[in-house]
Amino acid sequence: MSSPQTHRPDLSPRPSVALAAGTVCIALFTVLLALVVAEWSPLTTLDRTVAESLHRHAVADPGLVHANRVLTDWFWDPWTMRALIAVAVVALWWRGARLLALWVAAASLLGSLLSQGVKAAVDRERPRWPDPVDSAHFAAFPSGHAMTAVVSCGLLLWLLRLYGAGPALWAGAVAVAVVSVIGVAVTRVYLGVHWLTDVVGGTLLGVAVVAFTATGYARSVSRRAPEPGV
Repeated sequence: MSSPQTHRPDLSPRPSVALAAGTVCIALFTVLLALVVAEWSPLTTLDRTVAESLHRHAVADPGLVHANRVLTDWFWDPWTMRALIAVAVVALWWRGARLLALWVAAASLLGSLLSQGVKAAVDRERPRWPDPVDSAHFAAFPSGHAMTAVVSCGLLLWLLRLYGAGPALWAGAVAVAVVSVIGVAVTRVYLGVHWLTDVVGGTLLGVAVVAFTATGYARSVSRRAPEPGV
């Protein structure tokens, strides 16, 4: 990394690209939301087919269920993800990059509020099974686990990009983020606590939050001097 005195953030991705990505994700999420609320038959059939297939497999394999529960309850739990963001915010603040720290903290908080707000508004029922392998509470759409994973991993990748992570670190971080995001989505559906469209919705909304955060921060920095710690 460059020294705090000489390094100016590269602000990647470009604000226009990030804005376009966020807009596309919001548009797709809005369409998906409308179909979920309308209980569009082809979509509900797809959800049910995927859920039933995975549930049959889960009931027959308690060992894999246990592994999935450990992953979703500890490694990919929303509070674990938020703890990583909290560490990043504290580190940024300590380095003097306080505007960036505030943007990251606000994005994480916004993601949580959006997730809970949409859940309450849609009030979609979770899958119900006569022989459940796991349980979850509150409404289903969108998946809070999936959205928190996308927002947290996306923000951390964005910070690495801002601070000029080397090729090896960047490739490793991207791999971990991709595995985490996909892993969260798979575990939530496999454990029978979410529909497929719940995790897709959470992913789309999470990408939008990160994209708009990157856009907003880049525009705010372009109007002022670089921060000491960035």
